[in-house]
Amino acid sequence: MDNRPIGVFDSGVGGLSVVKELHNTLPGEDIVYFGDTGRVPYGTRSRQTIVKYAAQDIRFLLSQDVKAIVAACGTVSANLTDKDVRALGVRVPYTGVVLPSVRTACALSAGGRIGVIATSASIRSGAYGRALRKIQPSAKLFGAACPLLVPLVENGMTCPDNQITRLVLEMYLEPLVRERIDTLILGCTHFPLLYELISDILEYKVTLIDSGAATAQHIKSVLCERDALGEKTSGGDTRYHVTDTVDGFAEVARLFLHEEIGSSTRFVDLDTLSE
Repeated sequence: MDNRPIGVFDSGVGGLSVVKELHNTLPGEDIVYFGDTGRVPYGTRSRQTIVKYAAQDIRFLLSQDVKAIVAACGTVSANLTDKDVRALGVRVPYTGVVLPSVRTACALSAGGRIGVIATSASIRSGAYGRALRKIQPSAKLFGAACPLLVPLVENGMTCPDNQITRLVLEMYLEPLVRERIDTLILGCTHFPLLYELISDILEYKVTLIDSGAATAQHIKSVLCERDALGEKTSGGDTRYHVTDTVDGFAEVARLFLHEEIGSSTRFVDLDTLSE
């Protein structure tokens, strides 16, 4: 038994889709969330910058005495290697969203034709392809970078009847449809908010993999194996930390969590992360 919190971090608010799934999967666990809203987005940055920022985010979570760390960011998950994590001296379980998502996709794919939509940095990293080759070498992966989707989600343009978001999605999904994918990984943690719209465009013929749900199930398994679940079965507490305005974060967070979190959110000075 381990009553310490689970640490979760993201470049901004997208990782809240993972927090939502953790609330559903492990309702008794306390969570510390860190959103680097002052430097968002990570998806257009170089790998060197992404690794630097992620290292600072992880150090902050370690300072909160967490029992596990979840990189709830597709871009970080795709660019931060196991070697990078070890170099930071991380001694608690660590996971990103790539491996849990790919494992789930392989388990559910009927024909081994798997698509992934993600940020430009995630697709450029090749991480999804490497993971797939390790898990199911016979499967084929088809990726599409979708840089316009994150700002659309953060501006609340997620309704199934939103014609602007629909047109953008149709543009990104069309090459994957041509490849006859049977499974699609939502490789950015913003994208679960577009689940219904994506399903409608794909006419519900493609199995969608919610990276948040896959990752929450994975971390639950890891904690169970280590006998590290907390003693509570419900009523877990979540504390939020951001590097830009609390009010702006709380407003967007309502889209993901459907609750008010302003009173549970604290500002963290970026200068302290560089120390």
